[in-house]
Amino acid sequence: MDLRETNSPKKWKNRTLTSSLEFALTGILTAFKEERNMRKHAVSAILAILAGLIFRISAIEWLLLLLAVFLVITFEIINSAIENVVDLASNYHFSMLAKNAKDMAAGAVLMISGYAVVTGLIIFVPKIWQLIFH
Repeated sequence: MDLRETNSPKKWKNRTLTSSLEFALTGILTAFKEERNMRKHAVSAILAILAGLIFRISAIEWLLLLLAVFLVITFEIINSAIENVVDLASNYHFSMLAKNAKDMAAGAVLMISGYAVVTGLIIFVPKIWQLIFH
């Protein structure tokens, strides 16, 4: 085999839409299988969606709720990817730069999770309040 073929950037390029989707779905499934926090976010998402169904939230509320759910899951996938790349690059040795990168990625998940909690409170607290006191 020619050395240029082995190091060719096209070797890792997705050649078809199908292979691109396959790699993306594999990444999502890997995150759910290997990341404990991802499973916690999934349970929270399911509970939020069930609450939306029970309280028959409006279309706008659905949009905001689903935005929050998808943002949290997306940020968690990105956080996991950053952690894996940092571990690979730092060869599992302590580095303050590696720690900072991982901490910042985790902070991004925390920030968007805060947004999701606030969104859930804004949507569901009035509905729960009305259910209890009316």
